[in-house]
Amino acid sequence: MPNIEWRIYEAGYCTHAECATRWGAPLAAARFPALTFFLDHPQQGNILFDTGYSEHFLHATKHLPERLYRTVTPVQLKESGSLRSQLSRAGVSSGDIKHIVLSHFHGDHVGGLLDFPEASLICSRAAWEDLRLRTRLGSLRIGLLPKLLPDNFVERVSWIEDAPLRNLPPALIEFGYGHDIFGDASMLAVSLPGHAAGQYGLFFEDRNGQFIFLIADAAWSSQAIREGVPPPSLVTAWLGNTKIYRQTLQRLHRLAITSPEIRILPSHCSEWRLR
Repeated sequence: MPNIEWRIYEAGYCTHAECATRWGAPLAAARFPALTFFLDHPQQGNILFDTGYSEHFLHATKHLPERLYRTVTPVQLKESGSLRSQLSRAGVSSGDIKHIVLSHFHGDHVGGLLDFPEASLICSRAAWEDLRLRTRLGSLRIGLLPKLLPDNFVERVSWIEDAPLRNLPPALIEFGYGHDIFGDASMLAVSLPGHAAGQYGLFFEDRNGQFIFLIADAAWSSQAIREGVPPPSLVTAWLGNTKIYRQTLQRLHRLAITSPEIRILPSHCSEWRLR
């Protein structure tokens, strides 16, 4: 099974009350980085897991009603802070990205998608079907910005649900099966329901033999996973399904306790932004 080299990038961040992401957390505003992940596959080439914020996100939310997105969660993006710019400084051009795996369609995860017009896209059909049936305001209400998707999205996409099913390691038995997105068992897409329609995480082994589990927004922080503490139900009901979200979080909580050797990485955890 191919092993993967990977790096973390922070493509902007937003601020909002920490108590909205973990019950009992402080009311004060906290910084939530938009973490993206660069993966180097020995056969498939350069892969991204999500794309964070970019200038495209700022443009898409410049006017009402989309401006409300930035009002509720103020976004900060340094000049040349987009993922494309950071990769370019590291010697990786936009055209060098072969695949982009999208965990789900919230704006802070697809905000830089338009910067990589040559990459093939991999995501959930269920997420796409949910998005395409929503109105402009219906999408905005739950953090979706269809303008951030390329016009040729359908021509470039492969659906996670169509990838072969594989058994997950025994430690992840509660998560059911994984979808083998490249057919070589190197990266398994794992369903993480509750936060958004068709949300998937990504499980793989890196070149050091470390198991990595990218979990997107199944939790907003590593602390929430360690403690098994969900956000207030008002938040999870607004974005998704509270009961299912909490079931997924509890699975992650038990995984963290029983298998500490697996690195579980939420996409907005400040503990990981400096690593």
